[in-house]
Amino acid sequence: MTLTDHKANGFSASKDHYQQVTVIEYQEAILACKTPKKTASSRLEWKKLGRGVSLVYYQQALQGDFKDRAEMIDFNIRIKNVTRKDAGKYRCEVSAPSEQGQNLQEDTVTLEVLVAPAVPSCEVPTSVMSGSVVELRCQEKDGNPAPEYTWFKDGTALLGSQKLGKRNSSYTMNTKSGTLQFNMISKMDSGEYYCEARNSVGSRRCPGKRMQVDLVNISGIIAAVVVVTFVISVCGLSICYAQRKGYFSKEASFQKGSPASKATTMSENDFKHTKSFII
Repeated sequence: MTLTDHKANGFSASKDHYQQVTVIEYQEAILACKTPKKTASSRLEWKKLGRGVSLVYYQQALQGDFKDRAEMIDFNIRIKNVTRKDAGKYRCEVSAPSEQGQNLQEDTVTLEVLVAPAVPSCEVPTSVMSGSVVELRCQEKDGNPAPEYTWFKDGTALLGSQKLGKRNSSYTMNTKSGTLQFNMISKMDSGEYYCEARNSVGSRRCPGKRMQVDLVNISGIIAAVVVVTFVISVCGLSICYAQRKGYFSKEASFQKGSPASKATTMSENDFKHTKSFII
């Protein structure tokens, strides 16, 4: 790399090395500061860069969380138990007096922490209706690099996609997003499903869940039958109660003694009387 020097007011600064360190979580990592040989007059600082700048090594002592699980080897930091929180960009700054004045050298190290997937979260419906569109979902957020997903049915890995055939319905599996979609699910798709998340560090899977594909919506029919039975029972009890209270008898008596009945009777008597008078 080309070394670029900036001189101003007796102060010179040089930037040269940009490193990438990749380590698996909970293993060991060394952040190297590639500067000239350490001298008694050298002053070293390590900083972690980000939204803010935090000191890692300052005044000849490790700071913060690194006190208990890191050590200095010359200008380098040896982290004994790397965690995902350690990932990020670090900068070492070495200053020492020189003939031109105070000389400052900087190195930047990017620490990438690889993390195995956690147990993914899987969404598998317990009961679905034949002929419908059904989507199973699988998701995991901890893995680095981002994992790929594979769905299994009854212990057998499913292919990326399946055209309509005799044994299964047509489905599409997205290994990046973790979805398994059945375009028109059938009875033969019933079974136990689980999803596996895998990256370069390891793999984990969710517990298996059984999905039952019904030809008809049995649960809906049962619910409808229960509701109808309840309504009929309530109506029957209401009619029995009305009969016991005599509501129907009173209504009949009312109809007998109504003005309309009396009017009909009077009309018939008047007619007979008039007829007799004429004769």
